[in-house]
Amino acid sequence: MKDQPRDDARFPFKFSPLMIVLCAAGFILSAACIALTSWQLAAFLRGSDISSVYDWLKFALLYLVSLLLIVLLAAMLIRSQYVLTESSLIMQFGLIRQKYELGKIVSVHLFRGSGRLAVYFDDFKTNYVFIVVKASLYDDFIRELTSRNEKIAFTFSSPEEEAEVKKKPRK
Repeated sequence: MKDQPRDDARFPFKFSPLMIVLCAAGFILSAACIALTSWQLAAFLRGSDISSVYDWLKFALLYLVSLLLIVLLAAMLIRSQYVLTESSLIMQFGLIRQKYELGKIVSVHLFRGSGRLAVYFDDFKTNYVFIVVKASLYDDFIRELTSRNEKIAFTFSSPEEEAEVKKKPRK
């Protein structure tokens, strides 16, 4: 019998505190823009020439941009994740999706000193992406990734090894 297809593994993106503050500022800015535009629209409807196409376009554009920013920020906060399928690693950052074939991944490396996880696509380690998930999910992510493609090598470096590499002069 053939193996049953496994469910997709999902790992939520870890946002830095600065990123969360910037998203909150974006929401506040959008809400303020909607409130200000509504106030200006009410004043416009009360005493101005309502046949002005320019003013109507201005209000429509301000509402559209404010709502678009809210949608983009909400999508980013809700749908930012890494998805491991049977054949690919999908990085979703809000509405943006980037897909990598698991067959093209050569290795995954855990930098214990800096607390980073890198996925490499070549042996020279020049083509890579950093995986930004909670440190407590590193083991689960590595286990899922290597179990879906046994050819992916796993390595790690200690904080001492990383400090030693930083001290060496580059040629």
